[in-house]
Parts: sequence; C-alpha cells; structure tokens
Amino acid sequence: MNLVDISNAVILTPKNISNLEEKAVKILVEEIEKRTGIALPIVHEWPRETKPLILVGSEEALMDFAAPYLKIIDELDKPGTEGYRILVSSEEFPIIFIIGKDPRGVIYGVGKFLRKILWKKGSLKISSKLKISSTPLYSLRGHQLGYRPKTNAYDAWSVEQFDQYIRELAIFGANSIEILPPRTDDEPINSLMKVPPLEMMIKLSQIISSYGLDVWIWYPNMFSNSDFKNEEVIKRELAEREEIFAKLPKIDAVFIPGGDPGELGADELFEWAKKVAEILSKYHPKAKIWLSPQFPEIPSDEWYEKFYENVKKEPEWLGGIVFGPRVKTPLQELRRIVPKKYPIRHYPDITHSIICQYPVPNWDLAFAITLGRECINPRPKAMKHIHNLFAQYTIGSICYSEGINDDVNKFIWLDQEWDPKTPVIETLRDYARFFICSEWADEIAHGILALEENWNGPLIANDNIEITLRQWQEMENSVLQTVLKNYRFQMCLLRAYYDAYIKRRLIYETELEKEAIEVLDSAEQLGSLKAIEEAEKILARAWEKPVARNYYEKCEELADELFRNIGAQLSVEKHQAASWERGAFMDDINMPLNNSKWLLAQFKVIRSIESEEERLKLIRNIVNRTNPGPGGFYDDFGNFRSLRHLPKQGEEWIDDPGYLLSTGITFATPLLHSEELERKYNGIPLAWIGNIASPFQVPLTVCYNNLDPDASYNVRVTYIGTFLYSSSEGKIKLIANESFVVHDFIDVFGKCVTLEFPIPQEAIYIGEGKLKLTWITTKGSRGVRVAELWIIKKKRNSYE
Repeated sequence: MNLVDISNAVILTPKNISNLEEKAVKILVEEIEKRTGIALPIVHEWPRETKPLILVGSEEALMDFAAPYLKIIDELDKPGTEGYRILVSSEEFPIIFIIGKDPRGVIYGVGKFLRKILWKKGSLKISSKLKISSTPLYSLRGHQLGYRPKTNAYDAWSVEQFDQYIRELAIFGANSIEILPPRTDDEPINSLMKVPPLEMMIKLSQIISSYGLDVWIWYPNMFSNSDFKNEEVIKRELAEREEIFAKLPKIDAVFIPGGDPGELGADELFEWAKKVAEILSKYHPKAKIWLSPQFPEIPSDEWYEKFYENVKKEPEWLGGIVFGPRVKTPLQELRRIVPKKYPIRHYPDITHSIICQYPVPNWDLAFAITLGRECINPRPKAMKHIHNLFAQYTIGSICYSEGINDDVNKFIWLDQEWDPKTPVIETLRDYARFFICSEWADEIAHGILALEENWNGPLIANDNIEITLRQWQEMENSVLQTVLKNYRFQMCLLRAYYDAYIKRRLIYETELEKEAIEVLDSAEQLGSLKAIEEAEKILARAWEKPVARNYYEKCEELADELFRNIGAQLSVEKHQAASWERGAFMDDINMPLNNSKWLLAQFKVIRSIESEEERLKLIRNIVNRTNPGPGGFYDDFGNFRSLRHLPKQGEEWIDDPGYLLSTGITFATPLLHSEELERKYNGIPLAWIGNIASPFQVPLTVCYNNLDPDASYNVRVTYIGTFLYSSSEGKIKLIANESFVVHDFIDVFGKCVTLEFPIPQEAIYIGEGKLKLTWITTKGSRGVRVAELWIIKKKRNSYE
C-alpha cells in the first residue's frame, strides 16, 4: 500500500463555518490526538510552507475559500444529502480533501477518514489511493441508548462516556439517537447511576443535538386500559410528559410502543397518542408521534384490526409506523397495509440471542443455557443479512439495545444503513482499526468473524472453537498493554475463552452423565441405593474435579476488568446486574451441561421409597427415559439431529429470521432459574429447555417415515406452555396426516407436561407408513412449543 505520512499535517478550514462543521474539526483533532499523541494545528488561511494539508468543510463553506482546488475533487461524483467526498491528492504536496455535501456530511466525511487512518503513537499515515464519494442510502440510521437499571452497562456510564459513545456512532454514520424517559418498565434508579435519570435525559438530548443528530424518545405507556378512563391518572401522565418535553432542548420524534410494555387497546392507544402529540407540538412543533403494532400481552386479531383501521384514518399527528419485536404482522405485509404517506422505521433487536425478535438460529443448548439471552454477541454476517432482507420496506432503523454487549452489531448495522453493499469485513477492519489497534486491524476483524462461527452447528463437534481461541491468545500475547486494556478487545477475548471453556465442560459432563447412566443400568446387580450412590459420585466430578479451570479464571478476570472499565455488569452479585438474563452470563458459566440436577432430584425421590422393587422400577424409568422401544422414534427438539423431521429441515431462517411465519428452535431457559418449578417437577430435564416452536397461529409440523402401516402406535409429547408470559392463551390440538385427530384442544398454558395418546391406526395405514403430525392452536395464542416427542410402537401379539 502506498502511504502518505501526515504526522505533521495542518488542518485547514474557513473561519466562518457552521457549528456542526466546527464540531467535525474538533472530532478530527481530538480523536487523532487520543491515538497518536499528535495535536494537529488548525489554520484558517492557506499556509505558505508545503506541509500536508487536511482541508475540511462543507461544499458551501469551501466554495470561495478553496475554489481552485475544488476542481481536483470534481472528478468524484457529487454526493447527495448527508454525503461527502474524500480525496488524497499529492501532485505538489499532500492535500486531503474532506468535503461534505452539508454540515452533517462533514461529520460523516471526517468519520470515514478517521476510520481509514493507520495510526500509532507519534505516527499518522493514510493511503495515497483513498478516493471516496458516498451518500447514505437510508435516511434514518441510529441506536437506542437507554439510561435505566435494566441495561447491562449504560446505567453505570458518566455523561462523558455517553458523549464519547454518541460521537463514535456518528463517526460510523448515525444520524439519530433514541433516549428513554425516567420512568419505564424498570426500577427508577440504582446505585450505579452517576446522574439522576431526568438530568441525564436532558444532558443526552444536548449531546445528541451537539453532534447534529436527531433526538428520538422511546416513551412507553405505563398504565392500563382501566387507568385510561381515570381522569386523574391521565392528567398526571400528561403532566409528566409536558415537564420532559419542556425541559429537553431538542426532540424530533416520540415513539410510543403499542406493547412491550403497554396495555392499551388499539383505539385507546391512538386516542392517547393524540393527547401526547398536542403537548409535544407546544414545545417541539415539528416533532411527530410514531406508533408500533407491538401487541399487548395477547396478540389478538381484533387488536390488530383496530390498530390498522386507525392508521388508515391518517391522523395528522402520526409521523410513521415502527416495526419491532413482538409485531405479529410481517414487515412486507405491514408495508402493504400502512398508507404510503407514512414511513416505516425498523426497530430491530440486535442485542438478544434467544427469546427475542431475531434469535441465533439453531443455537447449541450449551450456549443457550450459559451465555443466555444477553451476552457479548458479535453477529456481523447475520446482522447484514437481516438488515438487507428487510431494509427495502423501511426508511432505515433505530436499533433496540440493552447495553454494550451488542457493540459490534451496532456498527455493522450503521454501515449497512449507509450502504448495504458494504462487506462486513470492511466494517470490522474499520471497527478494529479505529477503536482497538491499527496494526492488528485485519487480525481482529477476522477474530470477530470467528466468534460468530463459534455459534454455528453443534458445539461438541465445532473444531473452530479451539482455533478461534488460539487466534485471540496469539493477539493477547502480542499486542500492546493499551490494547489489552481496551474494553472492545476485552469483550472479544472474553467470548473466545468462554466458548472454549463451555465446549470443554460439555465434552466432560456429557461423558460423566453417560457413565452415571451405565452404573444405574446395573442397579439390579448393585442394588438401587448403591447404584445411585455410585452415580452421584460420578456426577460430582464435574464440580469436584472441574476441567479447563484456567479458562474459567481468565473469564472471571476479564469480566471484572470490564466492570471496572465500562461498568459492564456480567454478574448480579459481583457487578450489580439487574437479573440473570440481563447480561449476567458469568453467573451461568458453570450451569450444568448435563442432566445432573435432574438426576439428583430423581435420586432424592428414589431414596424416599422403601420398596426395592419400586426403587428399581424408577431407576429403569430413568435409564430408559428417552428410549421409544423397538421400531419407535424419539426426538429432543433442542437437538440438531431432530431438525431432519421438519419439512424444510430448519432452513427457514434465511427468509424469515424473525420466525413470524416459520418454525425454529427456542429455549425455555427460565425453567433453569426457578426453584419453584424445580420443586414442582422434581427437577428439570435439559430436554425441556430446547423446544421446537411455531409462532401465533402458524401450524407446527413434523414428519416421520418408515412406520409399519400394519402396526399401531402411540405418540408421547412434552409440551412447554408459554409460561414466560403473564397473560396468554395456550390451547393446542394435534392432528395426524391432516385428517385424524390425535387429541382435541387442550390447555397447556403455564405447564410443562408430558402426555401420551394413541395415533389412529388408519392414519398410519392410509399414509403407507408416513406420518405427518400437525399442531394447531387457538386465536390469541403465542404459538406451539414442543420439547420432546416419542412415537412408540405397540407390542404385537405372538404369531399364531
């Protein structure tokens, strides 16, 4: 690469430029000095000496100031709104042009330039071939930054940390930031907060405005339909909003979710939004209200019908519609329904891995129960795919986030909003070069890609895990101390060690369970009590003689460093995380990866029985728990092997990553965090945690071949009711080969239940040994979740 040394460059800009252009120059100077120690001087007249020049400004500001030189840059296409041109010219002496179409474009041009600099202490270089003209394709590009106790880091941040992070988002092209009011579906404050919530909200609005970005507010309704009829409640709610709207210096839009949280009926939601709009317009006349069809607890068709009826009335105060988590209508259909005058904004959940809008497809159970819902989750390829699949229906997005765990995803999403053709490796190199280390940018970029690959396929057979760790360890042993202290490097390094530790544990604990089952299989020779005693000793090795302890200790060390560094709360007890599923994945790093907890619970029951015959019977049940018998089938639907029984073999994610119309694996991890449920069910088998699920009223179908057409079969099925939700429907009906009822509608809401039914023999006979099982559910249901399924061949009578 031909490089130009600009370590002694001078920044040239006209005197009379806009505040935003001044901000861009300030960003350029400060970010270079942070990384190199070089403070580039700013001049407002063309210098006589032939030092490298960095010319910065908008087209308008530079029109007269640099007219002769602007011809050089005219070889590049002229950009559109918010666009910029960057050109390195070195005909006489190096001149770097950073010219924005408008003041915002200057910010983005400076940001792109900073992302391409090769830097180290005392040195600053740029490619002589750098030549860019760029305009964002989507007009809305941003992220939600919620200052509340629920988040896994933001609540511990200072005003200065927020300022830096908002700057960094702007450097990668953000033009909007969404903030939250002091009162949401969360505790109002916690001990980590350095500034009261309302004070922080005001300061954030000021910071966002200072970077020329739009200020959005996510403002949920924290009252019920019955409260809406109470004049005092509504008066108080409106007064709260008026206080906030009056105090914030800038508001461009207010987004009111229909649900999550929110309990209003659709008519009431629109009536309420109109009241809020009237107050908003008093202080911010150009601001609009945006609404989302995120349903209240029950996804009823009636609620959706009324919501869309109200949209079609085209209220003047409505700015647009938001597509986010818990929207039942697919985005393509939403765009068809909503009048063209209203834009649609994407509100993608880029922060969660399970029980979310865009879950990791077919994730390994061991990761689901340890890393959990809100872990460090770089998914660059997945983010690009999801963005590009849906972007055509929107004006862009403001992404949903609960903290810093999704940091990589934020910057991938911004680059895709700017230009969906941008390769993820380019964004990752920019990310690594600008945020972590210029010298190791390519290696770090590939290391991040490798972390995403760690999550593909069965963990126990994923050889990439060890390779990824070795790559990160080599960087760990080679980079400067400043890099080792960089929180973005620390997050990736932690994931590399964590993944390797979980794999080592999975191999070890899987084998321990097999050994324990083999001992139980010898119970009739050993005696029941001796067998369970020996099995307990085998299972206890997992915690008495743990494997890869050095990996675990490294994870603990890095987690503590991240807490000190940026307030990342990876543990409830140590770091004050809000709960186990709010980023505290270090608390689950040693969650059993085999059925030891369930087995120990069974052993307790067995010991309480006096009859040896009964004890042996229960032990046989344990040993044969998943055995369907000769000629039968068994599937644990959290297991990759079981995907072969799905009609499309689990490939629906490509076209439907939100699983709004198709079937996918989901996880009932809350079962592992409830002592009440553990007691109720005498332990929770891991097979209950991974489920196959279909959404809403979409039928769930599995297919089996090669059954005996002349035989009779039973089906045994474990249902995991939608206990995750405080209010839902859960009636399920099972049909064989589209015509034969196996069981009529039964209520499984809030239950984990295993039931057995005869399959009509005629279904098997007519199907010529093929069996298609289809579950349907009632209106208002969140869908079907099946954990396990046995097809059991009934024993024949002896031949005569």
